[in-house]
Amino acid sequence: MPRSAEFSYDAATAISQGRRERQEDAVAADFLAGAGTGFAVLADGMGGHAAGDIASKIVVTEVFSDLKLRGGDPEMMEGRIGDVLQAAAEAANACLGEYAGGFPESRGMGATLLAPVLFQERLYWISVGDSPLYLFRGGRLLRLNAEHSLAAEFAELVAQGRMPAAEAASHPDRHCVTSVLNGGGIRRIDCRRAPVCLQAGDILLAASDGLQFLAETEIAGVLTAEQHSTSARIGAVLMQRLEQLGAPEQDNAALCVIKPFAQRMPAQSEPAQARPVHKRPIHKRPAEAEPARMEARADQQPAGAAAARGRRKITLLATVSKRGGVSSTCSVRDVML
Repeated sequence: MPRSAEFSYDAATAISQGRRERQEDAVAADFLAGAGTGFAVLADGMGGHAAGDIASKIVVTEVFSDLKLRGGDPEMMEGRIGDVLQAAAEAANACLGEYAGGFPESRGMGATLLAPVLFQERLYWISVGDSPLYLFRGGRLLRLNAEHSLAAEFAELVAQGRMPAAEAASHPDRHCVTSVLNGGGIRRIDCRRAPVCLQAGDILLAASDGLQFLAETEIAGVLTAEQHSTSARIGAVLMQRLEQLGAPEQDNAALCVIKPFAQRMPAQSEPAQARPVHKRPIHKRPAEAEPARMEARADQQPAGAAAARGRRKITLLATVSKRGGVSSTCSVRDVML
């Protein structure tokens, strides 16, 4: 018989078109109640490029399907998690290349990738591009994954004294991402192979960069105020704050909020090193001077916090056919458990 799960999760996705002409973000999540494992996949299509909306759907569909198929044996999957995540990213990248080869008008399509994967309290991820993975802990918002963008590279040059801050802030190419999935070589991949161990009260937030129209202080403020709310409520409030900004250039925004609930908290074997958060232009937050160190402790959840019964499970699936023309479908399954 399978082991009883030490953790369960409250997870919810949200997506907004913003002020753009089409939706180029895609997101899907799979967290089965009582399974003690789960994952989310998010992609941001390359804005201004051909078929960015299709690119994001292809990436989410391919990576989601790959992880879902391998999820039947969690122990084996976790033991090979680095190879599994790398292979899923490469398969999605190859699929983009195949699609673009069959539809010349789509050449130049691409997308970022962000996929956090959880086994009990242990978090792994893979990311390509600038979509952030945040951990909210103890009132602080920490970025976990690397940011593959010229803005991040400029920030490092400024910190080293090799580039004036004013030049970095006004550089015309500062918005550009430096690594994406586009059917060619993947320049940079951030693949976490050693687990980051979660604590009671942590909130994970995977998002496209459209969420960063909100300052990080405002995002942290929402998570502080809503830390005892459901993930669906947190996602809705964040989207509402974006709408209230009224920014005429508001980008597409997609996110997945994940709240783990523990029956018992094992000790953390390895402290997680958060990455420095770099300044993004106009709508992004100021750079932090130093990366923050996250220290774990063996906290306990209140009795009954792990109960999965009665919790709502939402699964969003996006599918795209790669041959015989373009076809995309999305289905939402909403089940009371």
